[in-house]
Order: sequence, then structure tokens, then C-alpha cells
Amino acid sequence: MGLELENINILTSEIFYKIMIKEGERIKMVILIMIIACILGAIVGLNAPMISYTYSSYLAIAIVAALDSVFGGIASVINKRFDMKTFISGFFGNAVLAILLTVLGEKLNVDIYLAAIVVFVGRMFSNLGIIRRYYVEKWTNKITDKKESKK
Repeated sequence: MGLELENINILTSEIFYKIMIKEGERIKMVILIMIIACILGAIVGLNAPMISYTYSSYLAIAIVAALDSVFGGIASVINKRFDMKTFISGFFGNAVLAILLTVLGEKLNVDIYLAAIVVFVGRMFSNLGIIRRYYVEKWTNKITDKKESKK
């Protein structure tokens, strides 16, 4: 009986270890995909023709919505709640909703897009705060660990 429990403990610890490795690799892959997408977006943006004034407000609100989704994705990776389907649907859904609000605002002659910008930028700062706190805590823990190991 004791030998069986020991084998079960070894088996479960091996499974847990493999799951943790896969989770670490998944986080690295998500961050790598985000970095590659940002680089490709910068290359396309630098080589794209100038956007006319007519469409600049649409593009600006779409970029703010997309950045909100990116910061939200990074924050969810940190919180270990990232889901690619949610990220992709939020990325495109937020951008389309923001553009539709801009179109509606222009038809009504009201600057509705400002409300979307306020919401998206507020969420971006909130997510940036989560990211910042995570890395500041990680950095301070590393420093305290180094100090303790020297003692």
C-alpha cells in the first residue's frame, strides 16, 4: 500500500512538472507571437502610404483599441488566464466597435469616439499597472534573494 502511494505521488509530481513546463513554453510562445506581430505591424506601417485626413480618426481609434487588447493580453498572461480565442476576438471586436462608434458619431455630428478613447486608454493604464506591479515585484524579489544568498 505504501509503495503504491509513493508511485502515485511520483507520477502526479511528474505530470505536474510537465504541465508547468508546457505552461512556461506557452507563455514564451504568446509573448514571441506578440513581438513578431508588433515588428510586422511596424514594417507594414513604415512602408504603407500616408493615410488621408478623412480616415485618420478611424485608424487612430482602431490602433488605440488594438493596443488595449495587446496590453490586456499581456496582463492575462501574467495572471495565467490567457486564452487565444478571447484575445483574437477582443482584438478585432474592439477595433471594429471603436470604428463603428466613430462612424456613428460622425453621422450624428457628435464626438462619440472620445468616449471610446477614454475607456480604452483607461483600460490600457489599468493593464499597464498590472504589468508594472508584476515586474517590479519580480525584480524586488530577485534583489532580496541575491542579498539573502550573500549572507
